[in-house]
Amino acid sequence: MKIYTFVLPIVVIISILSVFVGVAPSHAAYHFSDFIAHSPLHIFSVTGKIPIGITPTEIKKIYNLPVSGGTGTIAIIGAYNDAGIEKDLADFDAVFGLPECTTKNGCFTRHLMSTGMSDNGAWDLETALDVEWAHAIAPTAKILLVEASTASGKNLLAAVDYVAKKKDVRAVSMSWGGAEFPEETTLDTHFTSVSKASFFASSGDSGSGVSWPASSPKVIAVGGTSIALSAQRKFIKETAWLGSGGGVSAYEKEPGFQSLYKIPKANGMRAVPDVAYNADPVSGFPIVHGGVWRTAGGTSAGAPQWAAIAVLGKGASNWNFYTDKSSTKNGMYFRDVTSGTNGSCGFYCDARARYDYVTGLGTPQTIVF
Repeated sequence: MKIYTFVLPIVVIISILSVFVGVAPSHAAYHFSDFIAHSPLHIFSVTGKIPIGITPTEIKKIYNLPVSGGTGTIAIIGAYNDAGIEKDLADFDAVFGLPECTTKNGCFTRHLMSTGMSDNGAWDLETALDVEWAHAIAPTAKILLVEASTASGKNLLAAVDYVAKKKDVRAVSMSWGGAEFPEETTLDTHFTSVSKASFFASSGDSGSGVSWPASSPKVIAVGGTSIALSAQRKFIKETAWLGSGGGVSAYEKEPGFQSLYKIPKANGMRAVPDVAYNADPVSGFPIVHGGVWRTAGGTSAGAPQWAAIAVLGKGASNWNFYTDKSSTKNGMYFRDVTSGTNGSCGFYCDARARYDYVTGLGTPQTIVF
């Protein structure tokens, strides 16, 4: 099948399937018990039978990633019951020439956190993006999809706890989040695992503002960028994406890896994000669900692909990231994104050299940190 790959014109209206809450509600009564996660997924277009967008080969060239590889298991935490995901993954693999990843060959495992779980159309698309692109980036790694009963904080943390006990899991992707709440500091211990896996979370798609669980210092927060390609599909530049979540946490204190790095204007609090990845739906990723192709974007694209990078190489941790960026050879590790904005809040909304509250330390240029 011929794959049509071109950047869609920006004048096309983006259809936002779900709003990713990035700032805390104004009322003081908001707590963890009220938390309902949103998946930061944006659909640029429904392309039917034709996959349109950045291909696995193209994104690997842009981020200097290997053609294949991956060891251990990538755990993807979603919500609701996407019964068709294995068929969707098979369709995706067939088009892009990727190795099969099925229950039968032991590559793919799906675990439902309860019986009688309902389906949810928006979360199905999120699951398709996460699973298909984690496999695209690390084709020889296994995938464990854990689907929470609902998108409540309690149910999603139950799924996190299930994954944390798995000895073969090397990286965890959480493409969801919501507004911060006072109790979040007491939940940080959930983001540790028996296998010392790295936890990645999307920073949000509503522009400037901090969300949980990306705000946890135990989590690697992934912000968003926009990639420009030439008519010949050559990389031109990468800028901050206007939807990328980021800022200073209202509750989490500044972790050691950030205080040693001396992030400006953090004022002793956790800065978000840590790293970034292509998120602009205009330069988005083709996904397939139910036989229909779509072009998708959002910071939800970055969490599973960064998780895949973690199983491709080694050393993917916030301590290593900030140490690498401090070195004289920092360009070997990250592309520093120095232009673009995610709002009108001045310093906290503008990309700049070294670290910024939109793209963090930058986008990947290696798999070894």
